[in-house]
Amino acid sequence: MLTDVFVRIERGERLGRADAVRLAEGASLHELGYLADCTRRRLLGDRPVTYVVDRNINYTNVCSSKCRFCAFYRDPDAADAYVLEPAVIHRKIEETLAVGGTGILMQGGLHPSLDIRFFETLLHGIRERYAVDLHCFSPPEIVHIAAVSGITLKECLSRLMAAGLGSLPGGGAEILDDAVRGRISPRKCTAAEWLLVMETAHGLGLRTTATMMFGCGENLASRLNHLESLRRLQDRTGGFVAFIPWTFQSARTDLGGEGGPEATAVEYLRFLSLSRIYLDNFLSVQSSWVTQGLKIGQVALAFGANDIGSVMLEENVVAATGIVNRTNEAELRRLIHDAGFTPARRNNRHEIIEPPAGGEAER
Repeated sequence: MLTDVFVRIERGERLGRADAVRLAEGASLHELGYLADCTRRRLLGDRPVTYVVDRNINYTNVCSSKCRFCAFYRDPDAADAYVLEPAVIHRKIEETLAVGGTGILMQGGLHPSLDIRFFETLLHGIRERYAVDLHCFSPPEIVHIAAVSGITLKECLSRLMAAGLGSLPGGGAEILDDAVRGRISPRKCTAAEWLLVMETAHGLGLRTTATMMFGCGENLASRLNHLESLRRLQDRTGGFVAFIPWTFQSARTDLGGEGGPEATAVEYLRFLSLSRIYLDNFLSVQSSWVTQGLKIGQVALAFGANDIGSVMLEENVVAATGIVNRTNEAELRRLIHDAGFTPARRNNRHEIIEPPAGGEAER
């Protein structure tokens, strides 16, 4: 029986790891959804469901990490390898601003020859020209840039912030368990290094998100290691503004060639709910319509999510696996409204930048 765990969740008490195992193994989908929704309501009340209008810009697809779950990376000598010229990036930003966008999510591969000076010049050039939120560079990129440049993580982050970096995305987390990372991304930074980048960023006043890619053959213990690592760091720093889980998309990847089944929509909703319940110190949890499709992204709002992500005027990494979902601002607002919530725009620090529109449904 799970009655004792349900009561403690409804009271707002923190769950331990053993409680999470009991929920994962014993609660039904609807029970998990109800408890996640209770947690969201307790933390956020009637706060609108948020979204952001931005664009993903991948400045290079050259990557020395060669993660087995990735279909996007290229070797430096590949015919279709690239590093975007600043003028191309500027044009993409202008296109984003022209349709009302407020920010860019800029990430790339671990290019063996791009050092801190390249990124300082890039950010300075953007900041001099445009008033746009710069949400850029995942922890593996920071570790790599620091190593190539022969500087510390703190110096790397400080210099990027001085050049215009506004916030740090939480990519490259996958599963924060080195046994899993050794199987799916052996050349990428360790779990401890990922967490150290985030703790260092928080100490400098930089807000960040946290992510998770699951469904790549890991077990429940590894998934809980990930959540526990994030919860402990958030207890210390309070620097994460959102948690964003999604499922591994296997097509066209080396790891997918092993033939394991992909996580289903039900598994996604179950783990999303468990994450909302367990990460009781994260205010925002984001649904992933990009990997799950718009309908499941909408359903996720009843399973603990309070943010539906980005309009995403451009997306390349998931699309490289053959999964291409597209939307626009009007459709995202309609999906939120039809789910019984008030939609509101936010920035990349998860701050609402518009008042709730009058007359729209609240929940």
